[in-house]
Amino acid sequence: MSTDPRCAVLDDYQGVALGLADWARVRTTSFREPFTSTDELVAAIYDYEIVVAMRERTPFPAELFDQLPNLRLFVTTGMSNAAIDLEAARAHGVTVCGTGGGWTSTVELTWALLLGLARHLVPEATALRAGGPWQHTVGTDLHGRTLGLLGLGRIGSQVAAVGRAFGMDVVAWSQNLTRERADRAGARLASGLDGLLAESDVISVHLVLGDRTRGLVGARELALMKPTAYLINTSRAAIVDQSALAAALRGGRIAGAGLDVFDKEPLPAGHEFRTLPNVLATPHLGYVSDRNYAMFFREAVDDIGAFLDGSPIRVLA
Repeated sequence: MSTDPRCAVLDDYQGVALGLADWARVRTTSFREPFTSTDELVAAIYDYEIVVAMRERTPFPAELFDQLPNLRLFVTTGMSNAAIDLEAARAHGVTVCGTGGGWTSTVELTWALLLGLARHLVPEATALRAGGPWQHTVGTDLHGRTLGLLGLGRIGSQVAAVGRAFGMDVVAWSQNLTRERADRAGARLASGLDGLLAESDVISVHLVLGDRTRGLVGARELALMKPTAYLINTSRAAIVDQSALAAALRGGRIAGAGLDVFDKEPLPAGHEFRTLPNVLATPHLGYVSDRNYAMFFREAVDDIGAFLDGSPIRVLA
């Protein structure tokens, strides 16, 4: 490591990173726009010894580490990041560290999407601003409806608690969920994935993406849903087959979807999830909150300082 190390902060979309922490020990450059290619990324950060990545916005596969011989420290926001090849980092002598991060912001966004869909907030607000028709949709009451949760971990359990506060019947399922765990979270254990899909009025995805959950909800599963049901996904796009979901929405086979995660991010300009009338889409805002960002960047700076002092902290690889 040089005596005057350079640090690249990637994907600082809002341009807030440098103002949320004291970066005085390193020469830091914030890159606000996503890179369009690996070659463009490598050219931009080739001379940098430290990289700070915002979640999974820029993947770091093995071939990228191959092309960055000067890289010595990689900091990811959060304590896990499936987009980083940790084995490749180790093989190239790159230390990888993480930061803390909250999860309540994702719970809150889940409910923002759900309520926005159920009460048609975007079309109603848009019509009001444009001088359009007064009250042109009929909302859906949540009280007494069934909320189906795919996953009942930290986030799913909190979504369940809010659902109960709304007077909803909460049912949950995952491959490893037990009746005892469901009971503790105030949810019924579904008879299986098919049963949950068939009985729920709202389905919200809170599973970790892995081999068992990739493509878990496909065309067959979507066909089991009520035509009046909504699907909310603030977890990972690949858990739900995106082509099958688009087809179901396009054909009106489900009432709508609230989506915060997509196969390709940023979502391409011409993608139909931007324009389908029964989709409420947000640009992966689940973790984008003031407290999370403050924690991310302050702890990233702490990681850098500890590494420079020879005692790395929150080491992932």
